[in-house]
Amino acid sequence: MDLPLRPELRGLEPYGAPQLDVPVLLNVNENPYSPPSAVVDAIAAAVHKAAESLNRYPDRDAVGLRTDLANYLAHEARVDFLRYENIWAANGSNEVMLHLHQAFAGPGRIALSFDPTYSMYPEYSRDSATTYVTLPRRDDFAIDVDAAVAAIAEKAPTLVLLASPNNPTGTSLPLDDARAIIRAAAEVPGGCVVVIDEAYAEFRRRGVPSAITLLPEHPNLAVTRTMSKAFALAGGRLGYLAASPAIVDALRVVRLPYHLSSVTQAVARAALSHSRDLQAQVDEIRAERDETVRWLRGQGYTVADTDANFALFGPFGDRERVFEGLLERGVLIRVSGPEGWLRVSIGTPQEMARFRAALVEVTS
Repeated sequence: MDLPLRPELRGLEPYGAPQLDVPVLLNVNENPYSPPSAVVDAIAAAVHKAAESLNRYPDRDAVGLRTDLANYLAHEARVDFLRYENIWAANGSNEVMLHLHQAFAGPGRIALSFDPTYSMYPEYSRDSATTYVTLPRRDDFAIDVDAAVAAIAEKAPTLVLLASPNNPTGTSLPLDDARAIIRAAAEVPGGCVVVIDEAYAEFRRRGVPSAITLLPEHPNLAVTRTMSKAFALAGGRLGYLAASPAIVDALRVVRLPYHLSSVTQAVARAALSHSRDLQAQVDEIRAERDETVRWLRGQGYTVADTDANFALFGPFGDRERVFEGLLERGVLIRVSGPEGWLRVSIGTPQEMARFRAALVEVTS
């Protein structure tokens, strides 16, 4: 049967990393620690209460959840200006990003980013019929700010996408570089929104600031976050954004009615009320990350400086052989980044020991 599929979708496969049943899963940057039992109990109680009114639609604008997110983010980023009007929430930061494309991109418009970066960015553009344009990063995976400013002036994008820490490299964007790019975007006729994707922000090294601090001086800036990583809530599907109320109001226009279920809102609010418990292992993950980077470099690999819960390392002459060799030994990582590189998520100390032993076997 012929279907009137959009031409640009023909022959494409759905996005997704491999989901395989192996002992050591280090491929999708999940938090390796399950939520503590006290948090599980709190979430179960919140869901039970929400279930009592599932015959009614949820709070369409999720005001209570957005208030809780504003309070958490104000404490985490050490700022005092965030209110619920500055926050938007959706089913994962993927949906937040799609809302941004629906509101500010679309046919005849350009989204600009910098490769290598998160592999979903071009898919958001494809799904919203936006032209996706990229510039290469420098050899150290930092952004060439002068080239970025020139490209913004030349291409006049309506969206600029900057991941910090970047995925798959772990590279953070210095605030002075962010300011230069945001100022260039503000000069685009008709306007341009700069999105700084901070999905891994809670894992950044001490002293690395959040772009949240730039919001008061830049009304064309949006900073996205997620509860999937540091909150160990990947299965909860809750992402959010901090921005000016004008940007948030634009996203409210394009969201589907009642897009966040009562259950999702209840789970997220219960998790936020236990943020310290859920993030108790963040310091352990940071320490394991730094030890992994030291070990990989000691083995002779090049490893990108990382502020995330993963490390990009290489180069390999045949990275697929190394990937398959690790998989045969029960360790799943990710083929990602430039040709010859691999990315490993940071797991528990026991999982990382399995990874190190397997990598030595495969490459000996």
